[in-house]
Amino acid sequence: MQIQDLPYPDPGLPDARSGPRFLWWLGRNQLGGQLKALAWGLLHFVSVSALPFCVGLAVQAVVDRSGTRLALTGLLMVVCGTGIAVGDTFLHRTAVTNWITAAARVQQLLARKAAQLGSALTRRVAAGEVVAVSTGDVEKIGWFVEAVSRFTAAALTVVVVCVGLVVYQPALGVIVAVGLPVLALAVLPLLPRATRRADFQREKAGRATELASDTVAGLRVLRGIGGEDLFLDRYRRASQEVRHAAVRSARMWSLISAIQVLLPGLLLIAVVWHGIHLAREGRITVGELVTVYSAVMVLTYPLRHFEEIAMAYSFSRPSAKRAARVLSLERATDTAGAREAQLPDGDLYDPATGLLAPSGRFTAVVCGDPDAAGRLAERLGGHPAEAGPSVLLGGVPLDELPLESSRTAVLVQDKDPVLLSGSLRELLDVPASGAVRAEDALAAAQCGDVLDALAQGSLDAADPMDARITERGRSLSGGQRQRLALARSLITDPEVLVLDEPTSAVDSHTEARIAEGVRRLRTGRTTVVFTSSPLLLDRADRVVLVHEGEVAAVGVHRELVHAEPRYRAVVTRETEDETAAPRGVSDHHEAARRGAFEEIEESA
Repeated sequence: MQIQDLPYPDPGLPDARSGPRFLWWLGRNQLGGQLKALAWGLLHFVSVSALPFCVGLAVQAVVDRSGTRLALTGLLMVVCGTGIAVGDTFLHRTAVTNWITAAARVQQLLARKAAQLGSALTRRVAAGEVVAVSTGDVEKIGWFVEAVSRFTAAALTVVVVCVGLVVYQPALGVIVAVGLPVLALAVLPLLPRATRRADFQREKAGRATELASDTVAGLRVLRGIGGEDLFLDRYRRASQEVRHAAVRSARMWSLISAIQVLLPGLLLIAVVWHGIHLAREGRITVGELVTVYSAVMVLTYPLRHFEEIAMAYSFSRPSAKRAARVLSLERATDTAGAREAQLPDGDLYDPATGLLAPSGRFTAVVCGDPDAAGRLAERLGGHPAEAGPSVLLGGVPLDELPLESSRTAVLVQDKDPVLLSGSLRELLDVPASGAVRAEDALAAAQCGDVLDALAQGSLDAADPMDARITERGRSLSGGQRQRLALARSLITDPEVLVLDEPTSAVDSHTEARIAEGVRRLRTGRTTVVFTSSPLLLDRADRVVLVHEGEVAAVGVHRELVHAEPRYRAVVTRETEDETAAPRGVSDHHEAARRGAFEEIEESA
């Protein structure tokens, strides 16, 4: 896989049982790139390690006054230099390719998992952790994947040089062959502590990222209550904890680096001291001493990759663990489905609660528990995050259809829809039936003032459709964001549209006009709205009260508000004491409440 071939047609099925298993799976899936990097790494490291032999031969040729051997040695050095240049160039190119392609594979896997899980992802994993995994953690995982091949090439080079030195000059080669493994393994006792400190640092950094993400997401609310300074202090303390953890981790790695410098120096002193005695005794030549000395000096270069692989693994292991945790999450249902792809139509029925939304009708659902309403709305869309009986659309279980088919048939807009950054035209460019124009959807959602605000705020956009929307629509008010999200949902024109509190942030007059617009635009289509607003409930063909997970009453708004106390308690915010009060005691409150409802109905 080359960079220009990205993205992967299929990133594969990862082994997410643990962090190390995930890293191993990534390495196996990039075996071709790893072998290329290994080949170029061997060419580079062996060429570098061959230079001391060339220097030793050249020195000995000068001592022996052999011009022919000196010329051959010079030619051999040119070959080694060419090998160093070519090997280093293509090693770097291949290593960067391995890094980027590994990171891209992880990002594709995370994006695919996010698309499969939907809203269930942030319910199981904090949004800040997902951001940390898809940014910093991806880079560290890619670093380890690409460092493996360079480390393997360096390790093989060390073995080759040690064997060569033993054959070339056994008296000194044995010392080098025994000393180098000691150098490579000397830092092993320190690695567990360094790994723990790195894990602790990454944990603190992840928490700080989560806190920052949550603070930015709720900045508007924080400013409204004057709490931005409080959260700023919390983030300041969290960042200081990250700094202290990073310093402690850096101290350990600096100790490991110092050992990697000290021990090769001691080995070099031992080789020179013993080599001088051998040269005085005439057992080795000057050229052989220079060769062994230069070889030990050069071997510090590949030995550095032992420290790098240890550091890369220590930092990538917690990152891979977090990525594996996200990738191991599964939906309660099989997204592939047990049936062939189809788009059923008919009545929408939930066996768990007994909720029935007749085909082509406007059904309003009242639920006293907002969280239960959100879970029920999610279940109506099929493939919910929690296991349970499947919702039926025209008698067909939605959970048995492929996820794409169920999402096409039933669109669920939750109570906090997200607006992605881009132009308004791009925001409304969604998969749709083509039966609903953008102008009609915007009009039904009462977005006229939103278009005016976008046009005034975008000096370079003559058409409001070309106006830019900031990330998550932060430049818009809550009601404006709600209405744009509603228009986007109306444009898709699904067979069934489920809306969870679509007008909770708009005023009553706008809410009444939206209710009429949605009803008119969705004529002949099935629409389910979760709401407690009398203005929406009064315009529904059918109102269903869901109490404690079951349908408790069915009718129209004006009947239920007078005949069903539990319905009235939710819609009018009536307290339990008022509901349980004797009729004679609450007559005055009831008369006032009915008068208020009549005023609302008349104004609407």
